[in-house]
This record gives sequence, C-alpha cells and structure tokens, in this order.
Amino acid sequence: MPYTLLPSNNKFSSSLYSRQLLVSYAPDWIITFVLAAIFYSLNTVDGFQRQFSLSDISLRYPYAVHERVPVPALYLISVVAPFSIQCLVNYITVRTLGLVLGLALTGSITQFTKITVGRPRPDIIDRCQPIAGSADPTYRLSSAAICTQTDVYIMRDGFRSFPSGHSSMSFAGLAFLAFYLAGKLHLFDRKGHVGKAWISLTPFAGAALVAISRTMDYRHHWQDVVVGSLLGTVMAYFSYRQYFPSLAADMCHQPHAPRIERESAHGLPVHFSRHLSTTSHYSVASALGHSQAPPGNYTDDPSSSASILELDGRSGDETLRTEPNSLPDLWDQGEEAAPRV
Repeated sequence: MPYTLLPSNNKFSSSLYSRQLLVSYAPDWIITFVLAAIFYSLNTVDGFQRQFSLSDISLRYPYAVHERVPVPALYLISVVAPFSIQCLVNYITVRTLGLVLGLALTGSITQFTKITVGRPRPDIIDRCQPIAGSADPTYRLSSAAICTQTDVYIMRDGFRSFPSGHSSMSFAGLAFLAFYLAGKLHLFDRKGHVGKAWISLTPFAGAALVAISRTMDYRHHWQDVVVGSLLGTVMAYFSYRQYFPSLAADMCHQPHAPRIERESAHGLPVHFSRHLSTTSHYSVASALGHSQAPPGNYTDDPSSSASILELDGRSGDETLRTEPNSLPDLWDQGEEAAPRV
C-alpha cells in the first residue's frame, strides 16, 4: 500500500535535514583539517640531511632566488583555480570536500617523505657555500657540517628534494579537476568526443608545466618530479572516488547518494488511505504523464504505485513525490532536480 508522510513544516524540515547532513560529513572535514595541519607543521621540522659528494655534478646547479612558480602561485593553481572552476560548474558540495581531502592527503604524505628521505636538491652545494678548499673525506662523503650558510631555512629546504611538493600539489588539485570535468562531460561514454577529451585533459597540462618548472629552477631531480606527479594523481583519484562513482558509470556526473535520507528529517511514514478524491487522482495522473485517468481505479497493489504521495502541510493537498531510490528519474529531468549534498 502506498504511504504518505505526516504533515510537517517544510522550512523546519529542510533546515533540520541540512543540519543532519552537515553533521554526517563533519568527521571527513575534521580529518581533512588535521591532515592539513600536519602538512603545515612538518614544514618547520628539521628533517634528515643525507650526505653528498662535492664532486657530484648533479648537485652543482645554481641556487635560484626567484622561482618560476613561487608558493603563492602554486596555491592559486592547485587550490583556487580548481575550486573556482567547480563553483562555476555547480554549487559547493562534496566536490569541495573531495578536492580539499586530496590536497591534504598529498601535502601531508609529501612533507613526511621529504623530512625522512632528506635528499639534497640539485643546488645544494650553492646553498651550502662550503669552506674554501673543501673536499670529500677519503672514501667518505661530505655532510652539512662543511657548510657556511647561515640561513637556516635555505639549508633546511636544501635537503627536501624528494618528492617534488610543487608537482604533487599541482597534480592533486588539477587532476581532481580533470576527473571532475571528465565525469560531468561523460568522457568515457564510448562515443569518442575529441572536445570532451581536450577539456578534461587541459588541467593535466597545467600541472605538468608546474612540474617541469621545478627542473628549470634546479629545485628538483627528474625522479622527484615524476614521483611527485604520480603521488598527486593517485591521491586525487582516491579522493574523487570517495564521493563520486567511476568515470565509466552511467551517472558519473552525480556524486554518491547523501549519507542521510531526506525522508528522515520530515517525519514518519504512514499508510495512505484509499479515500482519494477525484481531483487529487487527476493531479497525480497528470504528474505521472497520463493525459486521462478514469476515477475509481485506485488500487492497494504496491507494484502499481510508481510514486509516493506526500501530504502538504500548508494546503492539505496531495503532491507527487519521487521515491528516494529513483534518482535516475530525477537525473533524466536535469541535474538541478537531483538532491544536493
């Protein structure tokens, strides 16, 4: 037998549902902010400083005072740009959480790896400014003890080459944007649209330019850039799949269903009486797409009920309401009709 929901204050119910939905995602946001805090705190830790050879020509590149992509520009590229483009496509929802989660995961893993590996940058000798006439000990390597550099930050940063933070962060942000656009455009719908491919792959090109600039500034070895780029891409896809289906799915343009059903915020369902007025019956039939519906053919058979009737508390009339699990019907009517998270 079809059922209806008890009359309720729509404004209050919507507000209650929004609060419940916000609370359901609170643990995700807390974990994300904790990861971001770890990322920033590890930047001030004195990590491991690996020994090096003064005769190693791969470490004799000049120290670039001005980088092609400084840190503020990196944040604009990897955080602000993807966030802004997503807002243009749609409102702020779980896609924002997915983006921030990917960046936080990538940043914390990158920083932890940097301080534990302690690989010298290609410009470490220029940073170090070793004592004049210094040479490697016999059958041994040199350490930071031979350096005359007084700037603590320059020396600390000189041993954080692996992996490339610029590469990992740029790919974490822009690769997430690429996956997001690919889902919205149904890139893998097996119809072969070149325009969709170009739009979806463009963010990868921007991330690649950032990564290449790190070798141009002699800040990283090529291995650092490759590993950082792969790390960012993997974390971006991992975060994307937490809240979105596979790019090959039919509904890849929509996030996963909300964690809380909207019905729980409105009230308890009760069975609907068979006393259905002719006017209401015609309105329901019209909403279902039937041009005419003869009165008196109402049945208790649940298989014949394609929808649920909800009692409107303001007017007392029955209004058509789609079942919670029939999201494809809503998506067919347009994305704006689907419930947002």
